[in-house]
Amino acid sequence: MDHASEDHTGKLRRGWTTGACATAATRAAYAALLGDDFPDPVEITLPKGERPAFALALEERGDGWARTGIIKDAGDDPDVTHGALVVSTVRHGVPGSGITFRAGDGVGTVTKPGLPLEPGEPAINPVPRKMMCAVIAELAEAHAAKGDVEIEISIPHGAELATKTWNPRLGILGGLSILGTTGIVHPFSCSAWIHSIHRGIDVARAEGLTHIAGATGSTSETAVQKLHSLPDQALIDMGDFVGGMLKHLRRHPVERVTIAGGFGKLTKLGQGMLDLHSGRSQVDFIWLAERVEELGGSPELVEAARSANTAAQVLSDTAVALPGFADCVAGHALTTARNTLREAPVAIDIVIIDREGRVIGRAG
Repeated sequence: MDHASEDHTGKLRRGWTTGACATAATRAAYAALLGDDFPDPVEITLPKGERPAFALALEERGDGWARTGIIKDAGDDPDVTHGALVVSTVRHGVPGSGITFRAGDGVGTVTKPGLPLEPGEPAINPVPRKMMCAVIAELAEAHAAKGDVEIEISIPHGAELATKTWNPRLGILGGLSILGTTGIVHPFSCSAWIHSIHRGIDVARAEGLTHIAGATGSTSETAVQKLHSLPDQALIDMGDFVGGMLKHLRRHPVERVTIAGGFGKLTKLGQGMLDLHSGRSQVDFIWLAERVEELGGSPELVEAARSANTAAQVLSDTAVALPGFADCVAGHALTTARNTLREAPVAIDIVIIDREGRVIGRAG
């Protein structure tokens, strides 16, 4: 397999999406179904023109069907599907039926509206479908075949792996999704997470929910769900990507959104940061010192904030003298969120949660 390896330079190694693996497996299986040898490695063309080759891990065929499998390599991305076997079984279809997609073992089925696929459809996203249709059309033309086929994608143990993804909350049941828009997984690119945030919002809107919540972590999510009695479908897996959530809401609004998180994360939102990851944004202790001063804190408290090592230390130092300090930070976070939403008709509030799941600051 062309791993696009970059580890000799010290860079993170990229990998391939489930959609790219399914497409390569489909090409190899259909070639075998048409009477060719199994192509190994099998080469495909990705949407941006790149042509990776994939080694086959499985080759089977029988009367009217052929099956191949490819081990997914996600590179250095922390992907739960890394090492999974992506299998495509291609069968001759009814003449004139075109291309039909099926969800095999370990591939989910869409059960809720709001996703780019209709309920009842296998969770094989539009771009991978387009890629698979293209390889079928290319081989059918080369062999003077009609190209009427059924493509069944399966991932052994995919149902178990799917419990570690957002699929159950999105209403994709029974397994994983076949994903990818470029075919390439860029390590820590964050695109898959932001994509899931968007789909979560779309599903919530389609279900008619008027109040959703995005949380920076599980403790905050549990607390905000209890605070507002929200159903699971209203909980958006925002994580550090508050900007990704708010920008999607700007174009696809709901009536109300709550942002919940710990004091340090929401301090960064108050500073104007929209990506709250520790590797991409930092707490500004001068900014926190200015907030202490803004609330009338003593010069000693201001200096203590300026020289603090953690946001939690500033919060602790101000607990007695400035009991509204977390509310102040929440207010600044609210300003950042409203500025990001611009004129979108979305009511927004901020909730700061401590490590025990208690609400310690609110605004909005």
